[in-house]
Amino acid sequence: MFLRRTNAELPTPDQALPGRLIAMPISDRHEVLASPLRGPWPEGAQVAVFGMGCFWGAERLFWTLPGVISTSAGYAGGYTRNPTYEEVCSGRTAHAEVVQVVYDPAKIGYEDLLKVFWENHDPTQGMRQGNDVGTQYRSAIYTTTDEQLATAQASRDAFAPIVARAGHGEITTEIGKLGDYYYAEDYHQQYLAPTKNPNGYCNHGPNGMTCPVGVARTGA
Repeated sequence: MFLRRTNAELPTPDQALPGRLIAMPISDRHEVLASPLRGPWPEGAQVAVFGMGCFWGAERLFWTLPGVISTSAGYAGGYTRNPTYEEVCSGRTAHAEVVQVVYDPAKIGYEDLLKVFWENHDPTQGMRQGNDVGTQYRSAIYTTTDEQLATAQASRDAFAPIVARAGHGEITTEIGKLGDYYYAEDYHQQYLAPTKNPNGYCNHGPNGMTCPVGVARTGA
């Protein structure tokens, strides 16, 4: 049995669980969008990865957006190969719960995804999100291109003064290039879909702050 680490300390690579070579078996199709979960993706599609605490509600935020092709719940930012949910919750893999978003950049921009990310969780809480405490709940942006990395960093810098004026602390969001992305167990995929758990646990929603990126730019 794995115990949750609530001391908010990330393990070092030599402390992390080894994991396994076998990838997590998941469904072929998205429960809501009826698109592939593992690809192949349409030509021109791009991939973004976000950690906003529990991945159930975060995934639902993104699959509702026009221009999003597919979403999935998974683990990123850690060391353990093909980790299980129990292992991630133990705090011994260094992974964050994340959502992979596959999108058509001709229909929705990366800045628009960032706007949803920044405005629907608290990016100042370190290794937690509300009552969910642990390294797996940290705020994170993992990028797949140099352009995404620069845009994500710029959006953080633009949002920071707004967060400060709202009385919050410094943004603790981890921003870096995506390493390995591992799919979470099948029961986590589209967990809040109407056909699965429409009234399930979700702690995501507007945080009352407006990020000056994306389609609804402000002069803040």
